Amino acid sequence: MESKREPYYLGIDLNDDYAMISYYQQNMSEPDTVSTIAGGQMYHVPTLLARRKNMGMWYYGEEAKKMAKTSEVICVDALLKRAVNGEKIGIGDENYEASDLLALFLRKMIDLPLKLGNGGHIDRLVLTVDRLTRENMDVFWKVASRLELTAEQFMVVDHRESFYYFALSQKENLWLHDVFLFGYQDSSMYAYDLRRDMRTTPQVVSIRETGRYSIGEDKDQSFLDILKKEFENRMISTVYLVGEGFGGEWMKESLNYICRGRRVFLGQNLFSKGACYAAEARAKGDGWPYIYMGENEMKFNLSLKVRDRGNMAFYNLISAGRNWFETKGECEVILSGTQAIDFWKQLPNSREAKIETLELTDLPSRPDRTTRVRITAKPVADDKIEIELKDLGFGEFFRGTDKVWKYTMSM
Repeated sequence: MESKREPYYLGIDLNDDYAMISYYQQNMSEPDTVSTIAGGQMYHVPTLLARRKNMGMWYYGEEAKKMAKTSEVICVDALLKRAVNGEKIGIGDENYEASDLLALFLRKMIDLPLKLGNGGHIDRLVLTVDRLTRENMDVFWKVASRLELTAEQFMVVDHRESFYYFALSQKENLWLHDVFLFGYQDSSMYAYDLRRDMRTTPQVVSIRETGRYSIGEDKDQSFLDILKKEFENRMISTVYLVGEGFGGEWMKESLNYICRGRRVFLGQNLFSKGACYAAEARAKGDGWPYIYMGENEMKFNLSLKVRDRGNMAFYNLISAGRNWFETKGECEVILSGTQAIDFWKQLPNSREAKIETLELTDLPSRPDRTTRVRITAKPVADDKIEIELKDLGFGEFFRGTDKVWKYTMSM
């Protein structure tokens, strides 16, 4: 009897300088990050492609970086920025869409664990980037299509959301109280502050960027001053330190202060691992016991109250906490006793709902329960949803008019 295959998840942390890839299966204690050197911790893969002028083979990462020093090679950098800008890149007699080259680079990243004997069929790939915009999301969906990944197999989160999935996938004692993350690159530092609202079910989790800081010559003292400011009157379980700036032996007094009654972890690959945990959490669906309320997440639930097989029930069109760039709700209903539809709007941390009624004006007169309406709900911002209602009639008995009503609903 064939054994059941464990789901295989990939997480890629991507920017214009480098990418990192982690993979995760449920028989593993935690995601593993792929090092470009066997047995080492060289996780950064330069976001570069290179091609010899008269040959069709593409190289990537460190190999492309080394080849870029020769005159026989065309090198393409800043792949994400170029793709968002819609650039076309000429190499020899050929022109390439930058988004296609980004897809090629990501394909090589996806193959990296396979070359080391890990993984197989991708159940879900999660990309994580510093910040999401409508422009880069459009690029990512184009890239997903090039990689032949369906909407069920592909997901994009920003670094804050990746941190959220990572932190809450650890043992409970590590997030019993608030959790902090400090990122330090070059001379700039930022702080993320994760909090849970334990009064709600499921718990609503928020992450604030509490500050951007410049680090002076005395890095130890600068960091100590930041810690004292951020931690004042706070109960903190765990602190994560991310970024190359934390390398070296400069943390003395600051490390002594940060470790007082708190767990501290230092590493480079938190976001790619968090992306793997995001993939697993999405697979769990309602089994994941939290709602994340970030800058890209829907701020309210939108539902319909319907009769299903004789029982009254709520049908959820849009869920709070889902990324508004990628969520969409659609269903068909049959009207009974009215030519209006009630929409229920509810904040995730409230038991109260607001009802907004949309009247279907100029609808043809028909017997009761012979009007079918398709409802499509598509967010246009984290607190606004565009509603489209379309008259479908009732089969051959009452032809639909294809009349459409549109309305933008906000909370």
